[in-house]
Amino acid sequence: MKKDKRGHELDFLKDGPWDELYVLTKYWKSDLQFYKDDLRFLKHLTEKYFIWLTKPDSLQLVKDLKDGLFRLTEKSKDLLLKVDKHLIQLGYLVEDPNREDAGVIVTEHEHLEEEMASFLISFRKNRKEVFAITEHIIDSEELANILKT
Repeated sequence: MKKDKRGHELDFLKDGPWDELYVLTKYWKSDLQFYKDDLRFLKHLTEKYFIWLTKPDSLQLVKDLKDGLFRLTEKSKDLLLKVDKHLIQLGYLVEDPNREDAGVIVTEHEHLEEEMASFLISFRKNRKEVFAITEHIIDSEELANILKT
């Protein structure tokens, strides 16, 4: 019997329950839309509050941070497209559980689940970096004094 990365048995996917997979995938879509908004906020944060930077090492940290945010934003867009397509396929399976392409859809679902998990790990790591770097830069550039005025 096939198992996912956490050791859970995936045999239940063989014949559905398609409606439950559909609901789960809708949650993924909602999460991705939230992450997209959060990434937009983090990008805004880096652009608005780091314009006063003067130290070269601070500038490089922010450049690397922006590059990471860009990559995550592109990944979230890609995942959102894949999830939308997958929702349509699952909708067809809910309507007709005996479709011939059910096995392919199950495989896609498993792959999407892995991509979502990987994205979430990267997202959380990047978010922690944004706040850690923000704190470091505010301290090292004395931006706190500038922001108070």
